[in-house]
Amino acid sequence: MKVLSIKVDDRLHRRLRSRAASANLSLSQLLHPLLEEAASPGGRYVFTGQDEILGVAIQIFALVTELAAERGHALVERASIEARAAMRERGLLPSGIIPVSGELDDEDDLPGRVS
Repeated sequence: MKVLSIKVDDRLHRRLRSRAASANLSLSQLLHPLLEEAASPGGRYVFTGQDEILGVAIQIFALVTELAAERGHALVERASIEARAAMRERGLLPSGIIPVSGELDDEDDLPGRVS
């Protein structure tokens, strides 16, 4: 088997290692399907099993959020904060994209707010 060396900046390397660790994969195992796809003419992105599970989890979260919004906004806010924290820990959500508790000026800006 050949070894492929590429140069990436430190930030990208940290993000890739974090993503691999969150999926219980080595960096090589994480990147191998992407390299296979890049080498296949006319191919499309190859989803890992972890990506498929994550997609299902996001859909379930969206449905649960809608149901919880009907019962009370505080429940949605707490669940959203906890979900964002878990996603950030696993490298699935960059910091600063979605506000977390204490970063909002107006309660109407809260994620999942149903008017």
